[in-house]
Amino acid sequence: MGEVGAEASQAGEAPEAPQARRFSVNALVDGFFFVFAGLASVWLAWLVLTESFSFGWWGIAFFVLFWVVLAYLVLPRLHRILTAIYVPDYFIGRARTSDGLLGDPVNLALDGDEASLHAALRTAGWTRADDVGAVSSWRIIASTVTRRSYDEAPVSPLFLFGRQQDFAYQQEVEGNPARRHHVRFWRTPEGWLLPGGRRVDWLAAGTFDRAVGFSLFTLQITHKIDADTDVERDHIVTTVLAANATARVDVLADFSTGYHSRNGGGDSIRTDGDLPVLDLRRVPAGTITAMDAPAHPLPADAEVTS
Repeated sequence: MGEVGAEASQAGEAPEAPQARRFSVNALVDGFFFVFAGLASVWLAWLVLTESFSFGWWGIAFFVLFWVVLAYLVLPRLHRILTAIYVPDYFIGRARTSDGLLGDPVNLALDGDEASLHAALRTAGWTRADDVGAVSSWRIIASTVTRRSYDEAPVSPLFLFGRQQDFAYQQEVEGNPARRHHVRFWRTPEGWLLPGGRRVDWLAAGTFDRAVGFSLFTLQITHKIDADTDVERDHIVTTVLAANATARVDVLADFSTGYHSRNGGGDSIRTDGDLPVLDLRRVPAGTITAMDAPAHPLPADAEVTS
């Protein structure tokens, strides 16, 4: 741009002034109705809530039933339809929820076999999370309400390579199950390469649960994560390196563009785009127990996407 302006000056011509942004009536009207629809939805929800009480306990029961059907049946299925159309089905550095929404950022890669990975995390003070089930789901609800510790509390499933995480680890904070460090792991398919050609054995998504609340996208009860996912990523790397003398790390700087976005629960997330690669191949491997065995092993005929 500077050379063009200089050439114009040498030719005796004034450089072109930048064009002013045009006022768009359509954009103004579209913005008005977008805000109006949002406020109208809030007002409608408030009316439903307040009018429900006028019918006594039956009204309250109806409101709760309406919320359950909307949050756990209607909205998830609507998201599945829309995301199947609009969300790309290839690796973009984000996991996906069971509804197809873009979830937590994939912010860590690892080299090493599964036994070494389990050994490194246990030595670093991480606890293997229980798989999601009726018993574990009830336990985390009860422990959250009563604020009782549940070190092995399950994490919700996220999907990568068309399957949910192989396993997850976590660190509870001050005995409060609503606040915890946690990280999900996926084994990469045979022959799969990162964008740029790097081969890794595992990918992981680490975030910090700061509280329990409602998802902005589905209205379901879920954990709310801290926006600065880089802090959690660095916490995982630091704890593993501090506890395992033979572990090494190599950072792929600017692996992705730094961005601000939202995860599948509507929580704000931000990252600088760096991807640390932990090398655990020299970590002494312990014996894999039944608890460590992946609940969702990679099928031999799994589809490889990139």
